[in-house]
Amino acid sequence: MGLTYKESGVDIGKQDEAIVRLKPHARRTFNPQVLTDIGSFAGLFKPDLTGIAEPVLVSSTDGVGTKLKYAFRFSRHNTVGIDLIATCVNDIVTCGARPLFCLDYIGCHSVDPAVIETLVEGMSKGCEMSECALVGGEIAEMRDMYKEDEYDIVGFAVGLVDREKAIDGSRVAPGDAIIGLDSSGLHSNGYSLVRKVFERLSDEDYRKHDKELGTSLLEEVLKPTRIYWRAVKAILGLVDVRAMAHISGGGIIDNVPRVIPAGVHARIDASLLAIPPVFSIIKRSGRVADHEMFKTFNMGVGYIVVAPQADVPAALDLCRKAGYEGREIGTIEEGTAPVEITGIGPNPEINDT
Repeated sequence: MGLTYKESGVDIGKQDEAIVRLKPHARRTFNPQVLTDIGSFAGLFKPDLTGIAEPVLVSSTDGVGTKLKYAFRFSRHNTVGIDLIATCVNDIVTCGARPLFCLDYIGCHSVDPAVIETLVEGMSKGCEMSECALVGGEIAEMRDMYKEDEYDIVGFAVGLVDREKAIDGSRVAPGDAIIGLDSSGLHSNGYSLVRKVFERLSDEDYRKHDKELGTSLLEEVLKPTRIYWRAVKAILGLVDVRAMAHISGGGIIDNVPRVIPAGVHARIDASLLAIPPVFSIIKRSGRVADHEMFKTFNMGVGYIVVAPQADVPAALDLCRKAGYEGREIGTIEEGTAPVEITGIGPNPEINDT
């Protein structure tokens, strides 16, 4: 008898089992606009175009990055699926788009149906938080590409916006306020630095309760990324939103300039931020400079909204009612430097306060 695909490293039976197990989780995200079931060659989706004069599709793709190393190390796969959806959805809603659907790709050394189910269960939760559907995906078993018990996940999100209502930052003007919505912590960025800072910690060290964090370091580093769609939904049409930014890789320093026009710059007051303890621990433990912290991490600000000063109270109140805490953290001013964060410099002194 000749070689089989299974003997070469691909177990179709386990892939079939994984698909059976993940289907109920994906189906929970379905709505009448989804026209095909999981397992079809392509996902069909009929968008509701009511009230949209000139529909424009908005898309994004992203991954979770080296945060997955913690999922592998501790066999904790129940939150990174939420991270995956968050990284994509948080990007597309910055232009005011309504999320429609997401897809995923899972590449792995070998298919473990239970792990795949847990990953997709997390993705489904993320889609439910985003009020969109998980319409399909792909599982690829490649033993020559991935280490044993490791995988990579990639997400794809598609949204819809009326072209006339799309938010592109072009109306941002001096005097506008910068509103920062609280992050849940690290989100999915800077994990290569995080792991370097804590490289000498044992598994037990990670699992110990930390008084400063109020939880264990393990729970903190695997805390899922906050999804901001419901906050955006709450303020659209009620607040004069002029720009929005998802504070992901590159932090405030790199992401805010992506949505403000030439001739103005953002001035952020670091003292106004509600910085979670995990960032202070990383700074202190790794002797990381302030500027490096703000260029690597979100520093407690997961999402930024730029609006006229007069709209700040309404925006904060609407976001709070939708379940998001935030605060005014700066202003837009005339100038050429994209972002100025008061209290930090290009190469500030390390301090432990």
